[in-house]
Amino acid sequence: MRGNTGLRSPARQTVSGNFMTTYKYQDKLESNRLVTRFLTIDDIDIWADFFADKDAVEFLPSFGLTTNIDRARHMIEKQLERYAKHRFGHQALIDKKTNNFVGVCGLLTQEVDGKLEIEVGYHIFKKYWGQGFAPEAAKLFINYAFDNDITNSIISVIDIGNVKSQKVAEKNGLTREKQTTYTDHEEVYVYRIIK
Repeated sequence: MRGNTGLRSPARQTVSGNFMTTYKYQDKLESNRLVTRFLTIDDIDIWADFFADKDAVEFLPSFGLTTNIDRARHMIEKQLERYAKHRFGHQALIDKKTNNFVGVCGLLTQEVDGKLEIEVGYHIFKKYWGQGFAPEAAKLFINYAFDNDITNSIISVIDIGNVKSQKVAEKNGLTREKQTTYTDHEEVYVYRIIK
């Protein structure tokens, strides 16, 4: 696995509601068990394994893509585009003890009900479920956003049927704010935490 891709984003002025005035997003963030790094094209093959697990992707859209490799490529390329356009993006989560790629987490710029928001999003390989990696990673990025004055409000957009992700949000202090219709007419809950 390659480390930092050199995509550390330079400062850039932004203007938007609850958002910071200078863009900053970095990798190599660390929690007790995890370290993050920006995703690369080299991650497509391993991420295809994530899409092979029907339980892991139960609540994710397919975007009309039929193969696991195509879905992984789409997801990774979307994160690379987010980095380049200063819209944050998922980062790889690496277990510091084993060096295993356990999933992705990160800040995401999302539009919900016509309003630009910062979301914390996460996806963990099923074999690592139940070990606390999702709440640990989400908390890492929430703290990063608040400590660096990126925003004073963070959301999670969660399918109404995805009880596991709802519990992760609640564990990190996010509260259910509303139910709304999101992309592809998906019914979701919006969870929020205020700094």
